[in-house]
Amino acid sequence: MTGFRNFILRGNLVELAVAFIMAGAFAAVVTATVDVIMDLIGKVGGTPNFSSYVWHGISIGLWLTAVISFVIMAAVVYYLIVLPYTQAKEKFFPAEATGTPADVALLQEIRDLLAAQQGRPPTA
Repeated sequence: MTGFRNFILRGNLVELAVAFIMAGAFAAVVTATVDVIMDLIGKVGGTPNFSSYVWHGISIGLWLTAVISFVIMAAVVYYLIVLPYTQAKEKFFPAEATGTPADVALLQEIRDLLAAQQGRPPTA
């Protein structure tokens, strides 16, 4: 039983499971939003589904529908999810000030102390 408990609690298994569940729910929201936008395009253009469109004898309707759906989906994900998430992340979790990391600064200090002990000037 201990081995099973360690397997379940090891790593990010719970976080991964939550991510898959949230991704499924998120996909439904994005798909519904794309359907609404395609319906609005259909109201303006006459049809939301271009599947039967033929151009000079070439059936490009399925491809055209897929491209339009992809562009709308990318815009929905970017403008409704990525952009607000990035702005909230920057607001609530600001990036640390740039500079020398603490471990590098410590190593530089050790280097300079060793150089000073040997009578050499510290390097930059």
